[in-house]
Amino acid sequence: MTSSIIGMDAGSPPATQGDLIKDSDQANFVQDVIETSKQVPVLVDFWAPWCGPCKQLGPIIEAAVKKAGGAIKLVKVNIDENQAIAQQMRVQSIPAVFAFANGQPVDGFMGAKPEGEINAFIQKVLEAHGGGDNSQIDAALDHAQQAFEADDIDTAGQIYASILQADHENIKAILGLAQCQIAKGDIDGATATLALIPPAKENLPEVISIKATLELATNPVDETEIINLTKTIESNPDDFDSRFELANAMNSAGRKQEAIEHLIYIFQKNRDWNDQAARKQLLKFFDSWGPTDEHTLSGRRQLSTAMFS
Repeated sequence: MTSSIIGMDAGSPPATQGDLIKDSDQANFVQDVIETSKQVPVLVDFWAPWCGPCKQLGPIIEAAVKKAGGAIKLVKVNIDENQAIAQQMRVQSIPAVFAFANGQPVDGFMGAKPEGEINAFIQKVLEAHGGGDNSQIDAALDHAQQAFEADDIDTAGQIYASILQADHENIKAILGLAQCQIAKGDIDGATATLALIPPAKENLPEVISIKATLELATNPVDETEIINLTKTIESNPDDFDSRFELANAMNSAGRKQEAIEHLIYIFQKNRDWNDQAARKQLLKFFDSWGPTDEHTLSGRRQLSTAMFS
């Protein structure tokens, strides 16, 4: 069953820890739990300062809620200070955790649990009560993209991962998480993430683009290599093998225009060299950069001019 990432209204910032985890009491329980659970599932953790298992469970459940990236919230209730709530919920031992959705308790457990069981419990609640509002997933995707553009790669990656927990085949979340992993140099992780792409979506332009980015990212920049290759083609401009390698190195270094120029040079001199390798590599660059990148637009114009001149 596919559930949505909810609790993130369009236009609002990503949920902070204060939004996700809070202490509550008799006066605020209705608003913090009952009313909030009409928008997003809420876990209520009944605990006490003297309870050893509570101290074990607390950090685990808080970490799991943060990992969900806003799909579920946690409210903590100290039973020593809020005995009336504990009695109303018939809490007989602690820790006791109840899941609320649509204003009602829907599931729960007692006692400390390991991380795996906590994650499974949260996923069960989300799948059963997370709803199916795609606009909430779209909002979460927007928040992840905003975080990525702000260079908060970790937050973006966490949001994309939480979306995939709810919708395992969400192509935007798959590509977004892979993009984050590439940015952090986690090539193996990005490769594993891209393996989640459904076969029917393998040929989407954005899929081709991220795979091209991953392929290029496997070749780290070597400035010494750039210097040596530059000297080589200065002495022999038509050393196409060296110029081709230099174009790839320039692209890896973010010097896109120079990469274009070297490949255009090869294409203009001998368009059939190495089975039109220069043209094919240019197209691979364009896929990696994306269709709206200024260098993609400029490079396509330059390639078109060279093809028909």
